[in-house]
Amino acid sequence: MEELNSDKNQPKVIHGNIVDVIHSEIYPALIFIRNGIITEIIQEERGKFDTYIIPGFIDSHIHTESSMLPPAEFGRIAAVHGTIAVISDPHEIANVSGMNGIEYILQNAQNSPIKTYFAAPSCVPATNMETSGALLTANNIETLLKNEEIKSLGEVMNIPAVLAEEKHIIKKIKLTHKYSKIVDGHAPSLSGAKLDKYIEKGISTDHESAFYDEALEKISKNMKIQIREGSAAKNFDNLMKLIDTHPDNCMLCSDDKHPDDLVKGHINLMVKKAVNSGIDVMKVLKVASVNPAKHYNLDTGLLRIGDAADFLEVDNLTDFNILKTYINGEIVAEKGEALTKHKQPDAIVNNFKARKIEKKALKIPYQEGNLKVIEITDGELLTKQILVEAKEENGSVAIDLENDILKIAVLNRYQEAKPAIGFIKNFGLKKGAIASSIAHDSHNIIAVGTTDEDLCNAINIIVAHKGGICAVAGEKGKILPLPIAGLMSDKDYHTVATEYTAINKIVKYFGSPLKAPFMTLSFMGLLVIPELKISDKGLFDVTNFKFTNIFE
Repeated sequence: MEELNSDKNQPKVIHGNIVDVIHSEIYPALIFIRNGIITEIIQEERGKFDTYIIPGFIDSHIHTESSMLPPAEFGRIAAVHGTIAVISDPHEIANVSGMNGIEYILQNAQNSPIKTYFAAPSCVPATNMETSGALLTANNIETLLKNEEIKSLGEVMNIPAVLAEEKHIIKKIKLTHKYSKIVDGHAPSLSGAKLDKYIEKGISTDHESAFYDEALEKISKNMKIQIREGSAAKNFDNLMKLIDTHPDNCMLCSDDKHPDDLVKGHINLMVKKAVNSGIDVMKVLKVASVNPAKHYNLDTGLLRIGDAADFLEVDNLTDFNILKTYINGEIVAEKGEALTKHKQPDAIVNNFKARKIEKKALKIPYQEGNLKVIEITDGELLTKQILVEAKEENGSVAIDLENDILKIAVLNRYQEAKPAIGFIKNFGLKKGAIASSIAHDSHNIIAVGTTDEDLCNAINIIVAHKGGICAVAGEKGKILPLPIAGLMSDKDYHTVATEYTAINKIVKYFGSPLKAPFMTLSFMGLLVIPELKISDKGLFDVTNFKFTNIFE
């Protein structure tokens, strides 16, 4: 594709093989662009072009904070991978700093090269079973819904509250319908009559489906399935054939994407994999571009006259190597590089009042019997509760390295408090400890360790920096500071990805086989995903939605 006219007083003219997803056609053409809008498309019957023009990709559900980058910096690297828009739920920073945090994110997004739309976080706090940094009321939600950049009510994850028709959540849903906006869902393993009642409230999407039959039931009940491939939860392989069988009912999303994964790719990786698996390219691009644009009523272009000139130039429709990314007719990324510059955030927001702890705070008095242990599965948010015989050391319950039973701790970051303690299996550490101020959804400090000494040191390093991720063994440790709400760095994406990768390598050196150990750790505090999790208030039985004793 080549730009034929660069005179600012004349329309831009770009040529290439247009992939018209709306009409399932591919044809050579000239595209005329004025003031960021496609004003004319002229087919060139005799034209022979080497490149293809396709609609840009849209991430239909993401928390950009999970990239450890603010929206402006996230947009720089996402544009490189052909992402032209995202619907971001600022749920993470909202749980830390409430409306101030959301306002910070909205303002920062104004500097993003891609189109960043938002959801109004529905559950802040997610539950009353953990300590959060803020509370968003129905009045707050209505204020947000009046903003044109807010396209939906963010994932309604408090399923028990919806099923019980609790006033606080039902009012938020009704307000969203009042403003004719989308209500996003979060319904892992929900089925049958409970799913029916959940959908009856007007909840239209779900990104938590992990299995094909689960997704089919939701589609049969008119939900849109957001097929997810993130850093921790990877559901694409299980659900990919839905793109072929139900292309009208699917979108793509990443949900949570850590920086090391983000520099490798984004929605483009799912597109490439689906096409190379034999799924028709028009179906794949419909799911990746057209469906989210229409479902959320976005002003993103779909290669039609009158549309915003948002599109990609790719070398072919197999590898999808992205040569250029256009937003409103301007090239924002080219051949693997962002064309916009990193901009240091003008201000920093945070909410961090935790103090350092002593090692003795991590002890659990021994008693005979079985421990309830969190068992994790790599690549899944779902956990299991298993029973393990407690071992004793100096009157306390001992960590059992031989059987990979490690200690997990959560420390309230919003006020001085004692840490909650539990045990976890399949983390695989043979030495050291890791800790993070990213712990969904309230983002208290969460840590896993092989000794109380290392566990204590890791937690205290996070406290000292008021946010970050770290790996510690003995006197040696490394931290990636996250000064923005304890969730995001103020550095450029190259630096953040490099430092994150270095810490990940340390964790692998410590013995963990997990693909994304920090992402997995961050979800151990997510009390709305079964089966057993932990908050700053204690071990939590998600199935029965109540706290539980660490001993059987």
